[in-house]
Amino acid sequence: MLELRPSCEHCNTPLPPASTEARICSFECTFCAACAEGLLQNVCPNCGGGFTPRPIRPARDWVPGVGLATRPASTEVRHRPVDLAAHAALVAAQHGLPPEQR
Repeated sequence: MLELRPSCEHCNTPLPPASTEARICSFECTFCAACAEGLLQNVCPNCGGGFTPRPIRPARDWVPGVGLATRPASTEVRHRPVDLAAHAALVAAQHGLPPEQR
């Protein structure tokens, strides 16, 4: 089950559970759309993978036991600003490969 982390790891922008601006990689590293798509160029600085929009967990338990009411989002902030020089080297090493080929 996704943690639904509360903010962007780089800029600490709040990303509440219903945010359509949240982006995650396959390891659930969480960034805002501006950082993921702009600054990070769709390359996760933690694993090198790509990003996808984070799914929205229903606020209400439409099916018993599987909404935010019974499976709340994480409140643990993981604010780890990206080392942009190291990230530029990672992006360069990938030579523009799309996520499915990394």
